[in-house]
Amino acid sequence: MNFMLTVKGSMLDGFYPAGWDMDKIDSCCSNPPESIVERQPFWNERFVPFSCSDVGELDVKMGHEIAVQIRKSKDQGRKIAFILPVGPMGMYKWAVYFLKEWQVDCKHVYGFNMDEWSDEEGRTLPSDNRGSFQYAMEQAFYGPLGEYTVPEDQRHFATADMLPTYAERIAALKAEGAELVTVFGIGRMMHIAFWEPHFGGEFSNDADWSQATHRIAAQLHPLTIEQNAITSFKSRTTLVPCRANTIGPGLFLQSDYIIGGCDGALGRGMQWQGLSLWTTLRHGPDRWLPSTFMPTLPGKLFFLKELAGPLEADVN
Repeated sequence: MNFMLTVKGSMLDGFYPAGWDMDKIDSCCSNPPESIVERQPFWNERFVPFSCSDVGELDVKMGHEIAVQIRKSKDQGRKIAFILPVGPMGMYKWAVYFLKEWQVDCKHVYGFNMDEWSDEEGRTLPSDNRGSFQYAMEQAFYGPLGEYTVPEDQRHFATADMLPTYAERIAALKAEGAELVTVFGIGRMMHIAFWEPHFGGEFSNDADWSQATHRIAAQLHPLTIEQNAITSFKSRTTLVPCRANTIGPGLFLQSDYIIGGCDGALGRGMQWQGLSLWTTLRHGPDRWLPSTFMPTLPGKLFFLKELAGPLEADVN
């Protein structure tokens, strides 16, 4: 008897995005853990995944990679634009450490936060609210950089007024020779930023989908809300907004380089990110699974070794 997930006719019917092939997603997760770094035909030739033994190692390596890109652009005398997440977060203290140690300032850096909680009209939390992404970035990165920090007028946050200007601003920087670097995590629903998989149903093909630069007051999937309840709000679902302003593939697919991180382990053998990681690396590009496009770009993806599995039932 087959007890595998059967969505049709269950309470999950209509819950998962219509374009998801559950059998294909499951097959992505059924490989031996050691094979997770094996190159796939759709990967960019300069895309490399790196296994990390623990969160500490992942934080240091991601922070170092961010700092290296900033130092390299400084040495080359060019501007650099970053699309930045609030999650993962541990890498920022290490980026700050390396930049200060090397005495590299960030006057040439332009930061674009990839998303922000919002209400149904796109209004965001005040910048001094501890739950806002702007507050988190100021506390974790811009503030600690001190004299080496990014100038205030070069920090951009995903408000309803500012987010629609990202595409034009980034295009202008690229015209001046700047590179675009996207730093990201992978959501439980394989989203990048808060660009959710169910948005795929609004487009007739991947090419049209890939042109969308942003969305104001995007409706979040229930599993995205629950992911954030667990990871950011100590399980308190009632505090998690149901909407967010977010960049779209029209921006993150322009990246000249990417720096990704998957640190979704919960301890005691529990985790939430293994399926998302395997699907990203094995499925192949599909607008119903936004993160599957990231390996098509040059860069690095750092992940916790335990996320590779094996992804099987654990009775211990």
